[in-house]
Amino acid sequence: MTTTNPHHSIVIIGGGAAGAGMAHRVVEQLKCTDVAVIEPSEVHYYQPMWTLVGAGIVNRKTTARNMADLLPRQANWIKERVASVDPDQKVVTAEGGNKIGYDWLIVAAGLKLDWERVDGLSKEIVGQHGICSNYSYDTVDDTWEMLRNFTGGTALFTMPPMPIKCPGAPQKIAYLAEDYFRRKGIRDRCTVHYLTATPGIFGVKKYADALTNRVLKPRDIQTSYRHNLVAIRPEAREAVFENLDSGETVVHQYDMIHVTPPQSPPDFVKNSPLANEAGWVDVDQYTMRHVRYPNVFALGDCAGSPNSKTAAAVRSQAPVVVRNLAAAMGGGDLKAQYDGYGSCPLVTRYGRVILAEFLYGGEVRETFPFDQGKERLSMYLLKRYVLPLVYWKGLVKGRQWPKPVPRDFGSGHDPL
Repeated sequence: MTTTNPHHSIVIIGGGAAGAGMAHRVVEQLKCTDVAVIEPSEVHYYQPMWTLVGAGIVNRKTTARNMADLLPRQANWIKERVASVDPDQKVVTAEGGNKIGYDWLIVAAGLKLDWERVDGLSKEIVGQHGICSNYSYDTVDDTWEMLRNFTGGTALFTMPPMPIKCPGAPQKIAYLAEDYFRRKGIRDRCTVHYLTATPGIFGVKKYADALTNRVLKPRDIQTSYRHNLVAIRPEAREAVFENLDSGETVVHQYDMIHVTPPQSPPDFVKNSPLANEAGWVDVDQYTMRHVRYPNVFALGDCAGSPNSKTAAAVRSQAPVVVRNLAAAMGGGDLKAQYDGYGSCPLVTRYGRVILAEFLYGGEVRETFPFDQGKERLSMYLLKRYVLPLVYWKGLVKGRQWPKPVPRDFGSGHDPL
């Protein structure tokens, strides 16, 4: 699965949920045999499960698979990191200097974790001084170690400015931690405080109301909105926040802090002509084709479409991209449209989930014939056992598996 061919009909940047799935779709649906996937990683991770790993429910090893087992064998796997893209010359340059030409480009490069944008924070310091994070395979076990060894005090949970991947994850671990402290019998000795740069607990009113009235208030989870973590003083165990409304600096002492790092587009994207003003791939939010380069498509976290950056979004975007790519290759009109679908299984405690599903503009679009704004065991079982199967057997293999439910039963989306 390596290549020395300097030019390919279709080049896919990224081997994550979006890239691996698109590689299969291009090979199997478009019958294209001249495909290259540029991806440096040997291991592919099912990141949505890291919330449960951090809560001690799942072993992190079950979230990892060999990349070689997931990419289609017909594709050429270029194990390099992308340094730059020149869409005018239709060339991708790898960090090692390898230049790969293309006729069609699919950018599915994910995003970048910017640990160092918080003064005093680095990935290497996570696991020390009460600092933990579920946002990396290398650090997620530290969260569980800190939770199970916590005996009382102040536990802080942070969320940076949007956009970030899996924007529900920063609050999920706060809910699980609070529930764990309660089950452990130490809740009366604990302060649980969620501090987020966003103006509210969730961007869709129905679920924001459900979380506020059914989770936050009854369980005395403190919240501070429009508070952005700007610095950590590890030795003193102090977290420094900027109040984004007043501009004032707020310092909180902590015994444990779960940090969600700031996130940004990959450097090669934001430094290229592909980027919009914010640095993401500048695509039409409905067709997922680049607004200036008609032979370029993007999907997943790196795309500049205004949807929630989740695996559910990828599963809805992928069929649109492959249909529109086929149309573009044949000189036809792009008729498939992505409606902004996203889903977030909000784990609110051990064994309970509120399943949020929505479209562009925060329009609620639920799959099941009951109120998904309520905490349910059934939705937890979906999150814990069903969605991993959908991911490994469906999404990364480029298959719509299982088949979407009938339209008269729900939205027709799969709530991954």
